[in-house]
Parts: sequence; structure tokens; C-alpha cells
Amino acid sequence: MSIKKLLQLLSFALILLIPTGVFASAEGEKSEDGVAERKEYIKHHLLDNHDFHIVGNISLPLPVMFWDKGAHMAMSSVFEHGEKVAEIDGNFYKIEHSKIIPTDASGKPLAMHGEHPVEVAIDYSVTKNVVVIMLVCALMFWLFRSMAKNYSQSMVPKGPAKLLEPLILFVRDEIAIPNIGEKHYNKYMGFLLSVFFFVWIVNLIGLTPLGINVTGNIAITVALSLMTLFITLYTSKSTYWAHIFWMPGVPVPMKIILAPIELLGVIIKPFALMIRLYANMLAGHVVLMSIIALMYTFSSPIGSPLSFVLAFVLSILEILVALLQAYIFTMLTALYFGAAKEEHHHDEEAHH
Repeated sequence: MSIKKLLQLLSFALILLIPTGVFASAEGEKSEDGVAERKEYIKHHLLDNHDFHIVGNISLPLPVMFWDKGAHMAMSSVFEHGEKVAEIDGNFYKIEHSKIIPTDASGKPLAMHGEHPVEVAIDYSVTKNVVVIMLVCALMFWLFRSMAKNYSQSMVPKGPAKLLEPLILFVRDEIAIPNIGEKHYNKYMGFLLSVFFFVWIVNLIGLTPLGINVTGNIAITVALSLMTLFITLYTSKSTYWAHIFWMPGVPVPMKIILAPIELLGVIIKPFALMIRLYANMLAGHVVLMSIIALMYTFSSPIGSPLSFVLAFVLSILEILVALLQAYIFTMLTALYFGAAKEEHHHDEEAHH
């Protein structure tokens, strides 16, 4: 085996083992405090945050911007990882479970909604998920621009094009054309490719111990699903709506009954798309983090190594799931586009 291949293998193994270090700062003793600390760490890892926690008390602060009887801005470092009440523009605030809460000087919330403190009116901070989304978009722009520049000079793929070309052809030949049709698929390729690579890349980034869980954030999956819904409705043909409100070849009483159901299905489909991606990625992170936590909970010489093996295998599985979820989301999106542009022949068949 060459040195280059050996280094690649070691790098890949290191990436797989990175998640196992996220609890290294916790004590290995089996205690109630330790278990509670790990549970809190898992919750913290899954939430979006206002800074990038690296290790210990080391973190990269991000801009905190919000509206609370006026616009306010500060760096997240003033909250000291959520342990300090910060004074911003004469008012006091604290961060609790990734939410900015107005408080008094002692840290007591100014208002409560049931058992939960009332947060600021609008929080438009640059969180770590926002930073990752911008970086992934910039990466995708660079990759596709490099590929387009390469093909403008030569049809022989070079650089990033060697990796991207098989994936792009796969999305075109296995997802877009079979589900949308050769006549209409080309106008949707830009969106399908963007969704496929975006979901895949952020899913892979989510396997790192930086606590980045973009597709495990329901706000992100809502935005992706709404874009799918709007594009479907905007580009749909008249026959698409005709088969929703007044299905040809169906008795009139049944048309009246089925029309509301079909209309409801238009909304339910992107909702199911949203929940599928969100639930699968969130569940994968919870299971992986829980198994890793068991390594530091078991005092048995068998339990910890077994948990390590399970975490290692699950890390490999999560890499496959990251690609699978990108494929499923893109496939279902193409199906919805195909239904909107489908050529219907029910009327013609009814006359024969």
C-alpha cells in the first residue's frame, strides 16, 4: 500500500472516530451528575447555537442580532456560553436553550408564558447553522462554477468535475428524467442539483462534533419543503388543477367528495417531505450521541468497547444515510414536479 493511500485511510478513520471525542471532557465515572451532564450535552449538540463550541471553554463567537423594542446587536461572547446575564443597550438578556430571553439584572425573566420564559420578539442572529449554510452555498457555487469553466474549455472533466459529473448524471438520468419526463426535466435540474448537494453536504458536516445539525433543524426542512411546494404550484399545468378539483371520468358526487381531499394532499406532500428529512436526521444524531455517551457511562470492561464498536459502525451507517436522505428528498421533489407537469390522457381514454 502506498503512503498516499495509507494517509487517506487514516484520515477517513479519523473522521469516523471524531464523534467519539465529544464527551472526552466529561468525567468517566458513573454518577448521576455525569449522566445528567451527558444528557444536557446531547441536547446542546442538537440545538442551533449562537457560537461554535470547540472544546472546553474555547468557542468562536458569532453576531447576536435581535429586535426587542428596538434593534440590538452584540457578540455572543458577552453571554459567556450562556452562563452570564449580559447588558445590551441598557437592557439585560440571557441565552437559555439557544433562545435570547429578556431578564432583570439578576437573570430573572421579565415575562413568563406558562412555565417557559418569553423570548425576544425577533431573533435574526447569525447562528452556527446560518454560517454553515452560507459556507456550503459558497462551496457549491465554487464547485459548479469550476465545473462550468472546465467544460467551457474542454469536455474532459478535470478537478472537481471528476467527482461531480457522475453525481450530476445520476440525478439527471435516475431521478429527473424518469420522474419528470424528458420534455420538462431540464427546467428543474438547477433546483434538484442544488437540493441534492446541499442536503448531502450539510448531512456530512452534521457528523462532526461541532454540534452542527442543519437538517435536524425543522426550520431548514420547512424552508426546503416550501420551495418545493412553491415551484410545484408555480410551474404546474392546468390539467394538474383539473385533476384536483374536477377529476375526469369520476361521477360528480365523488368529485365533490374527493376535491377537498386532493387539495389537502397538495399541502400534505411537502409536509411529509419536511418531516421525513427532519425526523430521520434528528433520530440518527440522537442515537449516535447516546451510544457514544454509553462509552463513558459503563464501568464494565465489556460495555465501553462494545459501545465504541456500535458507535463506529453507526458512524459509517450515518455516512450512507446522509447520502440516502439527499437522494430521497430529491427523488420525492422530482415526483411532485413530475405530477405538476404530467401529460394527462384520461379524457381521451374516456372517449375510446
